[in-house]
Amino acid sequence: MIWIESLSITTAILIIFLIITPISSVLYLYLYDRKQKQHAILRNYPILGRVRYILEKTGPELRQYLFDDDNDGKPFNREEYLHMVLPGKYLNSVIGFGSKRDFQEAGYYIRNAMFTKQNEEMRVDNENLVDTMRYVVDADNLFSRKEHREEIPTLPWLLPEEDAVVLGPNCEHPFQVRSLLGQSAMSYGALGENAITALSKGIGMAKGAWMNTGEGGLSNHHLAGGADIIAQIGSGLFGFRTSEGEFSWDLLREKAEMSEVKAFEIKLAQGAKMRGGHVEGAKVTEEIAAIRNVMPWTSINSPNRFHQFEDFPTLFEFIEKIRQHSGKPVGIKVVIGGQQDAEELASFMHETGMGPDFISVDGGEGGSGATYQDLADSVGLPLRSALILLDDALKKFDVRDRIKIIASGKITTPDRAAIVLAMGADLVQIARGFMISVGCIMAERCHTNTCPAGVATTDPKLQQGLVVEEKKFRVTNYILTMREGLFRIAAAAGLDSPTKFERHHVVYKDERGRVTSLD
Repeated sequence: MIWIESLSITTAILIIFLIITPISSVLYLYLYDRKQKQHAILRNYPILGRVRYILEKTGPELRQYLFDDDNDGKPFNREEYLHMVLPGKYLNSVIGFGSKRDFQEAGYYIRNAMFTKQNEEMRVDNENLVDTMRYVVDADNLFSRKEHREEIPTLPWLLPEEDAVVLGPNCEHPFQVRSLLGQSAMSYGALGENAITALSKGIGMAKGAWMNTGEGGLSNHHLAGGADIIAQIGSGLFGFRTSEGEFSWDLLREKAEMSEVKAFEIKLAQGAKMRGGHVEGAKVTEEIAAIRNVMPWTSINSPNRFHQFEDFPTLFEFIEKIRQHSGKPVGIKVVIGGQQDAEELASFMHETGMGPDFISVDGGEGGSGATYQDLADSVGLPLRSALILLDDALKKFDVRDRIKIIASGKITTPDRAAIVLAMGADLVQIARGFMISVGCIMAERCHTNTCPAGVATTDPKLQQGLVVEEKKFRVTNYILTMREGLFRIAAAAGLDSPTKFERHHVVYKDERGRVTSLD
């Protein structure tokens, strides 16, 4: 104890306090856990029980960053995640040494041509360059990484006007789309204003693409970047409802008069949830409540389906009325449950000559800001099965030529998009790829309003981390690299345009190595 005597009294007291405090804290927790009645493990094993719960709580992060290999992890593994992050940040999708795909597993492959197309043979509009920003790595050491951002003019990879995909060609105001991919439905409320604004500005800069508002209604943040917009109408009628909850034709006309709004989409279902949407009350700010015409800070549950229709005849009448009032294309968003569902829809279109201008088919593997595990896992067919059933049904009843199909469901890379286009889609919609491009780290807290990246939250403090001026370029870069990749794959398949993918361009290899053409 001689060393204590050489210290000042204050210093000695501080050292003793630091020694005693951890011991007293552990003793307090031990006695507290022994007496509590909620957790049996803590009651029987107070100290070990605490360690168990800490490991359980940090388990997802430990697996994601330390224990899962590059091809493990759900809903996206590390490789898939990087294929969305790196193109957006560095405007580059080049890899080294080879693919990490397990080629022994069953899967789809794109048939390469014996004689591929040259770049100058491609049907593409690259005339007006896009001014964007990318990061360049200066040094990448073990404990430090230096990089700088630079401006770079980039090819837009647009479809030429004569190859544009036209939604509602017979409408008063058809929608001509010159990008084969756009942003799938994500509502303001599910995502915060900074994320929506960055998406709008990034998509607007890329030109040719579109963004879908989701069922939460159209906001000023969607309009911030001048992007083309598909305004979705959900069963809650948010953005299109009166204070009594009825559909407002005046609000429809108001949206239709906006030049940015190119089409309307009636949401019948979503892949991850066969029911109306849900938003926690903590996310429903006064601004969001005003857009949706609901009470602020109150949880929102949309009805399972619309009250305005209950079968195909009443649905088609509702579609026709919206088309007449707006003069713009009207589509429906569906999830296919089986062949019978697809054929009933196509058959009624054939019999009546009525129906939507486009169908957004969402796969059961689609994502959601908030849903139930049982619905997300087992209700509704995955996209690739559903897409073929729908395409076949529309062809069987001779209505395929008057309708366009937009596909969505974990389509995050150009090769996946090419396979879906070959299966029958005319266009592709992406949601989580765009979320990741604006900063999502897959924390899986979308439903809690505590998204650490500031993406799926309306909390002002958390949103400060998402800088619109920086993230908008990542959105633009993600779109440009996706479009470039589609043209690159088309050239490898011997096609001068990705609009020409058909089923015979894709083969399926089973686990025994047997190959079957998709057609």
